[in-house]
Amino acid sequence: MTDQAVDVGGAAAGQHTGQFLGRRRELRELRADIERAGLDTLSGKKSPRARVLLIAGRPGSGRTALAAELARQVAGDYPDGVLRAALTEPGGARVPADRVARELLDALKVPAPAGAGQDELTELVRTALADRRAIVLLDDAADAEQVGPLLPDTSESLVLATSEGPLTGIPDVRPCTLGGLAVKAAVELLESFTGAVRVTVDPRAAETLVEVCAGQPAALVLVGGWLRARPKTAVSDVVKQLCTMSDVVAELPSAERPLARSFRLVYDSLTQPAARILRLLSLAPAGIADAHTASALAGCSVSDAQAALADFVACGLLRRDPDAPEQYRVPGALAPTLRALCEKVDRPGEVQLARARMLERTVRLLQSCRAVTEPEGSPTRRKLASLPRALRFPSAAAADAWLRSRQPALLASARLAVEDGELDTLARRLVAALVRALAAHRGDEASAPELYGLHQLVLDVAERRELHREKAAALLNLGDLDAGAGRTAEALARYRAALDAGRAANDPYATGRAMESVGGAHQELGDWQRASDWYGRALSQRLARGERADEARLYGRLATVHTYAGRYGEALRGWRAAVAGYRRLGDLPSQARALSEAARVQEYAGRPEESLRTCREAVEFARKAGDLRLEAALQLRLADTLDRLGDPTAARLHRATADRLMEDEPSRAGGLRNP
Repeated sequence: MTDQAVDVGGAAAGQHTGQFLGRRRELRELRADIERAGLDTLSGKKSPRARVLLIAGRPGSGRTALAAELARQVAGDYPDGVLRAALTEPGGARVPADRVARELLDALKVPAPAGAGQDELTELVRTALADRRAIVLLDDAADAEQVGPLLPDTSESLVLATSEGPLTGIPDVRPCTLGGLAVKAAVELLESFTGAVRVTVDPRAAETLVEVCAGQPAALVLVGGWLRARPKTAVSDVVKQLCTMSDVVAELPSAERPLARSFRLVYDSLTQPAARILRLLSLAPAGIADAHTASALAGCSVSDAQAALADFVACGLLRRDPDAPEQYRVPGALAPTLRALCEKVDRPGEVQLARARMLERTVRLLQSCRAVTEPEGSPTRRKLASLPRALRFPSAAAADAWLRSRQPALLASARLAVEDGELDTLARRLVAALVRALAAHRGDEASAPELYGLHQLVLDVAERRELHREKAAALLNLGDLDAGAGRTAEALARYRAALDAGRAANDPYATGRAMESVGGAHQELGDWQRASDWYGRALSQRLARGERADEARLYGRLATVHTYAGRYGEALRGWRAAVAGYRRLGDLPSQARALSEAARVQEYAGRPEESLRTCREAVEFARKAGDLRLEAALQLRLADTLDRLGDPTAARLHRATADRLMEDEPSRAGGLRNP
């Protein structure tokens, strides 16, 4: 339980200092609904899908807190845990279903393919939950279309959804509509802030205050925080102040007035600098802020920002993130008011400057996060030492923990920066820094799903700004991720588009890389003729530019395709050209590998004696290179060839040599792949 009592579209409500207050009747009814057998309203039989309990109420009513408390009480019956996801962003936009599904899959520790679509991801969620008994808490649903695709195909799980209205279209949904807290529970909530004495001396004033706040937990928390900061103020005094605020709420619907009055009471009591920080927090990505975010937005010191955030928590204006205490969340019930105030009070130029400062600070933190992974004494680490202490991480582990806790906000920051369109240079720097930080801490494969979205953002900016070089790079990266996920046809389309962009940019690197990648995609599709054609085009370009390392590699790729196609003569010529290229480069391990592949082709061509000689030559080069794993692998290949030639004694000797080499090099032998 958190220490907040305000509904923040995913925050707790109706609770304070670890105690849940009120809603006893609703909890009893909801628990009784869980015990009932769920029936499909059409067939009259037990529903094959998870039961959905809906808790409906306005923002600030405590709907999320009630859902969280219910989940806590019945968690023992669901051994696979509680999964949570917000379906609406603080700004009111719907969270895309694919993003929600990825969050749930992350919580389930189920890998999701990079670039997978909504249908595939939601199907993965349902499959993962099919044999589990879990609670799925879907917060702030806009309609049934958001909830339906995520419902587990098992009646053993429970779905708790919160929404402002009904979820028409979901069978057998169990609604629970919230109004204000009961007077007794509301007074207890006030006492948790003010202490019992101030309420006891004037119980009628406390009840009147509850009535003025319509029993809304969010409004009561704001007033309670205001009273706690003023221990000499009587409850009756705050009632009078709230009742005189008719001009503040005159144009609002009656249901919104209690929270608006309470917020204005607290906001008007802030100092001007604090009020400015609070307004600018409406710009925090995903409604998540920390001291650095607040400091950059307001242009103040980190320590001043930290003090302001702590004060806001005490007032009920923010809540701490229970999973990351150094982070704070802007209440969903207050976010629209803060945005409106920011638009009204702060000049557009100041707001844009605040955004720019926030992005620049985030870029520097990400650069520091990546730099701490570099070796001691490297130029990057020396540059890191020159940064202000507040921007440095004490260790790679601390940087990784920061990256993981801040990832939702960092990804949201990148998305918002690109959508804004006014700060594209900073947006590109932010995305690039985030890509490097994720790759440095987790590796390209583990971070592939996040990288896919980030490269798509780069592509969006490049297309908008007609930046052909950046467009080519983004398309190549996306193509590689598509290829890695087995979407070869999609990868091929990306590579072809990258080739066009590379030509438009007159970028020989991007053009050559795209041609080689097109060849690789055709090779994966088994189209040997097109693969060799595109590899040939890429090779011609490399030859014209004198890029020897790429030449040698492409000779090998061409030879591999010829081997697949059964054109052994052309394959041998290709591998010999690759060997010659690596010899000129002085690359002994690559020379050994190329010779080994040439030996394989000779064996396929029915020339075992030549294959044996070539393989022995490869062993010599591996020995000269000091690559024990490669040498061991080649010794095993020699043994296999000798077995086929009818010399088992020699084969055993080479296997023994390979075993001895592996004892010296305990890592698994590698370095060779069958074409």
